Amino acid sequence: MKIAKEFHWEMGHRLPEHFDKCKNIHGHSYKMIIELEGDVAESGMVMDYYDVKKIVNPIIEKLDHAFMVYNQDKEIISFLEKMKSKMVIVEFQSTVENICKYFLNEIKKISLPKNINKVSVRIYESADDYAESSINLSLQ
Repeated sequence: MKIAKEFHWEMGHRLPEHFDKCKNIHGHSYKMIIELEGDVAESGMVMDYYDVKKIVNPIIEKLDHAFMVYNQDKEIISFLEKMKSKMVIVEFQSTVENICKYFLNEIKKISLPKNINKVSVRIYESADDYAESSINLSLQ
């Protein structure tokens, strides 16, 4: 059985090595759909949506209205520090593919119920562009 929940946040970023517009500072209205797959528990649910929110909302709050910046992008880090802007420094280029991996890694740090065997995230960077990735917890 599979359940899903949708989340939204606003976040800025740039891709300093990009050949075109994405090398500029810009932002997106991100949408993420998280899917949790597993057996239906005694409660009659795979997982309570309230509990899904408790897991995902702290990650969203960290990113919402922040600037995700690659740790090698020293110019932007310096600028954001001077501006006292909210930023999340990461060890990767902030492509939507890498943001998917970031979410899965953050979720893996949390103890999920034993009946959950797969987690997938689909992140929309715009209305018509997304990346999707998943982890199989039963293989971990």
